Parts: sequence; structure tokens; C-alpha cells
Amino acid sequence: MGDTAAVALGALLRRPSIEDHAEALSIASAAVRAAKGRGADLDTAHHTRVVALLMLDRFDDALRAISDAGDALAKTCLFEKAYALYKTGDLEAAEAVLRDAGVSTGAAQRGLKHVAGQVAYRAEKFEHAAAIYQDLGANDGGAMNGEENDLRINLSATNAQLEWLGKGWAVPEQYKQPSREDLEAFETSYNAACGCISRGDFSKAAVFLKRSRDLCEATEDLDEEEKKAELVPIIVQQAYVFTMLGKLNEAAALQKSISLDDFSDSSTKIVARTNALVLQAESNPYMAQRLAETLPEGKGNDRLFEYQRSVLSRNRYVLNLQVQKFPGVKKSTSKILAKEPLPAISSSKCDLGILGAAAASQLQTGQEALRQVLPLLETRPNDVGLLLTVIHLYVQLQNPGPAINLLEAFLKRLETATTPDHADVRFAPGLVALAVSLYRTQGRHSAIRSELAKAAAHWQQKIGPTASGAGTSLLREAGIELLRSSHPADLAAAGDAFSHLVDAQPNDRIAKAGLVASFATTDFSKVQPYLDTLPSVDDLTRSVNIDALLNAGVAAAPSAAHAQQARGKKRALEEEEDAQAKQQQQQQQQPAAKKRRKRKLPKSYDPDKKPDPERWLPLRDRSSYRPKGKKGKKRAAEATQGGVVREEETLELAGGAGSVKVEKAGGKKKKGKGKK
Repeated sequence: MGDTAAVALGALLRRPSIEDHAEALSIASAAVRAAKGRGADLDTAHHTRVVALLMLDRFDDALRAISDAGDALAKTCLFEKAYALYKTGDLEAAEAVLRDAGVSTGAAQRGLKHVAGQVAYRAEKFEHAAAIYQDLGANDGGAMNGEENDLRINLSATNAQLEWLGKGWAVPEQYKQPSREDLEAFETSYNAACGCISRGDFSKAAVFLKRSRDLCEATEDLDEEEKKAELVPIIVQQAYVFTMLGKLNEAAALQKSISLDDFSDSSTKIVARTNALVLQAESNPYMAQRLAETLPEGKGNDRLFEYQRSVLSRNRYVLNLQVQKFPGVKKSTSKILAKEPLPAISSSKCDLGILGAAAASQLQTGQEALRQVLPLLETRPNDVGLLLTVIHLYVQLQNPGPAINLLEAFLKRLETATTPDHADVRFAPGLVALAVSLYRTQGRHSAIRSELAKAAAHWQQKIGPTASGAGTSLLREAGIELLRSSHPADLAAAGDAFSHLVDAQPNDRIAKAGLVASFATTDFSKVQPYLDTLPSVDDLTRSVNIDALLNAGVAAAPSAAHAQQARGKKRALEEEEDAQAKQQQQQQQQPAAKKRRKRKLPKSYDPDKKPDPERWLPLRDRSSYRPKGKKGKKRAAEATQGGVVREEETLELAGGAGSVKVEKAGGKKKKGKGKK
């Protein structure tokens, strides 16, 4: 029985290719059982069994098989073990195996270097992954057929991830623009589109995604099921690009065309459903918020990257704000930020501070938002996102003074700290740029130069021989700004900044030109080595047509009368425009004239009948008025019209006190009542 299993295994391994991996696993397992204690035959059977398990995507079983076989097989199967650990998501253990295999020293095989690149990519160490792929591309000795295309695909994906993280400075210029070769495969076209998305160039990304989709649908290397699986992430990115371009109907149609039921990539499912929720939130944020709570978390090697998780978390907070769950958002963000001992300047932590401020102000703006957010800043003075929100509110109110005071107080607190981390936060390029922008609104140029000089001095200590990134960018801008000053100290600071840039990046022509401009009048010895590398005056003026300039003549300054006439015409035109603008503004401010309502005549109106001339008098004053009741008849009898006129006489009061009117005596006496 043992010889039969060994013969079957030998026949299997002599085949030019193995298509049925389940059969290979069965034969290798039988050989393992039959070859116990036979040395080389047992190791071969174990190795074959491990490879068959990997080909069947049974990675946990492959790790158990390596562990059960002992240390001898573990040393032989370093590649298989590292790959299985990578596929199960145990990246730290995979890195340890790769270090033992000599990947860090460059002595490992190409296969192990490929695994090291994938592990670094999955661990979000994209700079390290890019270095590995560039090294594999430069040293193509022992490369296999098709490896060049795989390297191009993996390197373009790594560069896209670097740009998504805001580390575009780490991507060489020749890799930022896609070449013709990148548009020949759907994978590289997709990665080129992702790079455009990370740079915000959505129009170009839409073109590359269409190219990638067309190539994927037309390829003959994949069957129908594999095509469907490859098309899903392409369509998901197309829907995102259309959303960012404002084409919401096209994005919604693409979302509906995706079938995620049979798709195994959980991270792509989460991204697709999140994008669909963004579209749904426009119409029903309450339903979108409930569905967002049901989104699963990726596990193992299929989990989301950190920046994707932060975006997903931010989307959930935004949905909670839309459904007015303000206390929950405020409490949750405060709890997370309370665990940060230092001011955090990462985008994810700053987003939490901004969302907490939005919850505290209940999405209000202006002065009312400041009234709610300022007390929160006193309790969390190290919250950079909250600080930026308050500064933004002050700027919106056109009140930059308090904003500058808050920022300066925050920067002074960081300067008094002794830890290096505080210094890095203090001179973070974003905060320095904010300070410069606020100072520029008030025309404080000396404060701008002082801030840039201090930042340049800090980053000069950080920059190494191969430095790049935000520090070098800040040094370059600081040097350019300091060159505008005529003060010797500012020129010296600019020269030091450009000197460090030249040491770090010898091919930077801007740094060389800045160094020459800084020391041209003070230290010619520092300038002389770089004069030959800069373009000469003849090169700069070679395209200038001197004869044409001479024939055109010299522009003469306008005369005083002409200038006065021009100013008069300009002033008259401006006054006319101002008058028209004021007239339009007054017309807009004046209320619209009320439309007169058309008078309607009564239905019984007879134009031939003469109207009553007393119709405007009150009813009691008309001649036809006849009061009712005893009191009314008495008042009518006392009236002068048709009534008795009483005679009156005037009596003078004694002492000249005045006079009164009384009824005259001698009238008809009233008959007294007596006895009969």
C-alpha cells in the first residue's frame, strides 16, 4: 500500500501541470499516511499536501499541516507559510516569517519578495511595498513569464494608495501620469483611475474606468463568473465618480446594476452599500441611517483599510446628525478624542472634532454656533478639529482677530512642551499654512516671515539625505517667502532652508535657484558650485525676438491731461454704474404697488334712479329718521323741527360770577292736583 501511494505521488509530480488540486490533495494525504518515517518521501508528501491546500484556498488547513509536520517542513515551506499567514490576515506573523527568510536583507527569493510586497500593502505600509516592487522591477533576473505585468499592476495600485493617503510626494513623477502600457490591461487602467480619483481628477478617472470596463468585458482570459467578479469594483468606482461629478441618476443606475449576492469580497460589498446609502440619504436620511447600522465589518485579510474605515465612521456620524441624534454624536466623539494624550493632526481625528462641534451646535452656524462651541473648546483645548471649526466660524463672520488669538495661544502651548511630538504638531504644514493665511488677511508680513523661519528651522533638523514630503514642501515655500524680504537674517534663513533642500534633493532646480538667490550678495563661494547647473541668460532669452521689440517701440507714459481725461471718463462711467446699481437696489427694496380692486356695483343698482342726497349722513341725522319708544318720541318732540320752541332768558349772577340761561316765566302753568 505504501509503495502504491509513493508511486501515485511520483506520477503526479511528474506531470507537466496539475489541474485537479483536490486529486493532488488526496494522493499527497495518502502518501503522508503511507510514508511515515521514510524521511525524504514524507517531506515531499507533506510539501505537496500543503501546496494543494493553498491552491484550494484552505489556508488555515495549510498552516495546520505545516505545524503538524514539524520544524523541518516549516523551514522548507517559508514561502507557503508566509503566504498562508498573509491570506488569513495574520500580517505580523507573516512579517516575522519573511524576516527569518532574509527578505529585509535582500537575500530572499523573488517569490518571497512578492509575498513581502503584498504583506506590506495589506499592512498599509505602502512606501515599503512600493520600494519592494521597484526593486523587483529593476532586478529582473530570474523573472517569470508575465511577472512584469503583475509588477506594473501592483506598483500602480500601491502608488494610488499613497496618493489617497496624501503622500503623493512619495510617488515618482513618471508614475503619476499613466503610460500607454497602463491602458492595455483592465487592472492597470483601473489603478490609473484610482490615482486620478485620489488627486480629485474625476473627469479623467471616468475615462479610465470606462476603458477598464471595456477591456474587462472583452478579455478572453477570464470566464463569465470571473468577469462578473472583476467588474464589480470597477462599477462601484464608476458610481462613486458619477456621484462626485453630480450625475446622481447615472450613479443610481449603476448601483442598481450591481449584484452583490454572489460576490465574495466583503470589503467591496461594504463600499458599494455605503455609496448606495449616500444616494439614499438625499431622499430619506432616517432609512439610510438605519441601514448604515447594519453594515458589517470586514475581517481578516478582507477588512477595510484604515482610511476607508475612517470614512465609513464619518458617514455614520453624518447620518446621525441628519436625523438629529446630536447628544449621541457629541458623547461618542468626545469619548474617542479623550483617549488622545497629544493633539492629533490626522484627518480622522480632526474629522471627529468637527463632527463633535456640529453636534454641540446642532448644525447651527454663525454667532449662535460660536456660543455653543466655545465652551466645548475650553474643555478640550487639544482638539485640533474643534479649534479649526471655531477659527472657521470666526472667519465666516469676518472677524479674524479672535481666530488669530486662539491659534497663537494653541501654538504657544505646544512650544512650551518638551516632547518632540508636540514640536512636530506645532510646525505641522497645515497649521503653519493656516497661520500664514490669517496673518496675510491683516497684512502682517513680518509675522508671516517669522512663522516660516521658525518652521523652516524645525524641519531642517528633521530632513535627512533622502527626505521628501510635506517637510520639504514647507521648506521650499518658506525659503521663497523669506527671499522677498531684504533683511539679512531672513535671507540667511532662506539660504539655510535651500541648502538643506539641495542636500536632500540634488536634482531640485528650484532649490538651487533659491540657494543662489539667497547667497548671491553675501557669500559667493556657496553660490559658485551651482552656477553652471542653472540656465544661462542666453538660454532664458533665446526665444525673445529683439527686432520685434525694437520695431514695436517703447511704451510711453500717458500725459497728465490724457491721464486726467481718462480718469474723468472712468469716474463718470463708475458714477453712472453706481447710480444704476442704486436705482435697481431701490426698486428691489420698494414694495410692489398694490393693485386697485375694481369696484363692483350692487345687483339692484338702477342708473336711472336718483340716489338719496342724505345717504352720507348718519341715520339719526336724516329727515326720515323716526325714533321708536316713549323716550325716542320725547326726544323728537323736544327737537326744534316740528316741536315747541321754549323761550329762554339770561340771568346775571351776583358778584359778576357769570350768567346762566333759564326758561322764561309766564308760560303755561301745570295744573296742580287738588281735592275735588
